[in-house]
Amino acid sequence: MLRTIIIDDEEHQRLNLEKMVKLYCSDLEVIAMADGIKTGVRAIKKHGPDLVLLDIKLNDGTGFELLEALQPINFKVIFITAFDHYAIRAFRINALDYLLKPVDPDELCQAAKKAGEIIQKDFNLQLSNFQNFLKPDDKTQVRIIIKTHDTIHLVSIKEILFCESDNNYTRFHLTGQKQIMVSATLKEYEDILAESGFFRIHKSYLVNIKNIRRFEKGEGGSVVLEGDLKIPVSSRKRDELLALLDQMTNHLSG
Repeated sequence: MLRTIIIDDEEHQRLNLEKMVKLYCSDLEVIAMADGIKTGVRAIKKHGPDLVLLDIKLNDGTGFELLEALQPINFKVIFITAFDHYAIRAFRINALDYLLKPVDPDELCQAAKKAGEIIQKDFNLQLSNFQNFLKPDDKTQVRIIIKTHDTIHLVSIKEILFCESDNNYTRFHLTGQKQIMVSATLKEYEDILAESGFFRIHKSYLVNIKNIRRFEKGEGGSVVLEGDLKIPVSSRKRDELLALLDQMTNHLSG
């Protein structure tokens, strides 16, 4: 059983979560609740929980600031958030669990089960990478976490040449001829990586635009990446890709 602390600045949210835990999550035991950074830090230091259900927006700051005040982290965290595209993309990229408000009991129990299974050092790795993602010193050095069934890989965005669909799996092709296969669809990674310079040039391929060396004309055409890797471009994506490449060229020349 995971000894759990709920931290949320709204009393009704705390009480609702506590009620959900009691009704639906037999693996959790609520040992304390708090409404902000100061009270949350005190509760965590006093009780030493296994898990914290942590709202991102608190009355005296953010959940991220609370975690920074408690380094190193020796408990698991499930984040709770209102819908925010950037925050959710950050969570998904770094394989951290989050719940959207209003919290669904089934999703809460699933997240709790996953929290109980993850190894603490793996969670700390994911959390560290998440914090670096939110405020990297160098945007080109942003890394994402790619999870396989037995390994957590930290991969720099610039190392990814392209992603290839394989039914319900995605194969990452990296520099140095490295490959990683994950159990997730290409569409999921298209949504995650779109703002990091990736473009879906074909139903089977998602390419890192920064790693394109040239475009070759032909039926639809193809792009050539590092190592002379040639990837086909679908005819319906051709014009959009060329416009994007022109935009990048004009930006560099300007």
